[in-house]
Amino acid sequence: MILLAAVILLTVVLAVDFVSVETRAKKRFISYKARSETILTSYGKIAYIDEGEGVPVLVCHGICGGYDQGFDVLGDKTGLFRVIAPSRFGYPGSDMPENADIDMQAEALVELLDQLGIDRLYVLATSAGGTAAIRFAIVHPERCSGLILYCSGYPELTKPVKEASYAGPPAFFCNDLCMWMISPLFEPLMGMERDTVNTILPMKDRKEGIVFDGRITNTDKTNNYENYDMRALKCPVLIIHSRDDKLADFESAKAWSGILKDCTFLPFSGGGHLMEGHEEEIENALKEFTGVR
Repeated sequence: MILLAAVILLTVVLAVDFVSVETRAKKRFISYKARSETILTSYGKIAYIDEGEGVPVLVCHGICGGYDQGFDVLGDKTGLFRVIAPSRFGYPGSDMPENADIDMQAEALVELLDQLGIDRLYVLATSAGGTAAIRFAIVHPERCSGLILYCSGYPELTKPVKEASYAGPPAFFCNDLCMWMISPLFEPLMGMERDTVNTILPMKDRKEGIVFDGRITNTDKTNNYENYDMRALKCPVLIIHSRDDKLADFESAKAWSGILKDCTFLPFSGGGHLMEGHEEEIENALKEFTGVR
């Protein structure tokens, strides 16, 4: 009887926690959704947040993201930058074109900039967003003033020995309950606080994009590595990365920083994937790189 009571009590406690986390996350997401706008491109709808004044910066968010996560990267710096944060294919408010690929994503970003009347800007990529950002900068040098790789993933330096397969959460796992269940493991597995789950839910609005990232975004830099040779870049590059990042390889960041001709490298010994505790250093580096005063 005591065991049954304990099980019931634990179930109630967990259920209350799940509902609390989900409610908090949905409230957060709704507040960002109210600030978003949508345009129609050749590749379907693209939702984005466009706020701030000053030097324009396009933010390519990572996996499990969207315009909300993208905007958060520079959301406290709208006095310095015009922050344009679109949802990539399949993320909140943005369509998933048929047979989508990274080049299509880059062209969709060009159409977004055209409609916003922006000829040239800086591109900042976090994590999995590096794939689209790097490709955009290589294919459209005339639109890219500089590339900022912010805890980003990196392409291969040489031809890979074997192709990459699916690299991301499986589709069946992309729901609020599963993400809440593993959130206590965020710290040991990914180096991020459990509260990060509040920026990931609701998953239903991100699922299609997550699966696309796992299938295409996170594998294309390996399987079509020649399309991502950053030695072809014609713009300056700023690489910011933590040595203890558990999700994006620091050694790749370091290696590319030594190869690129016009590259500034800002490494941190700690801070994890989110580079926590280095806000002032990062802001100073961004201001110097973009010429903001």
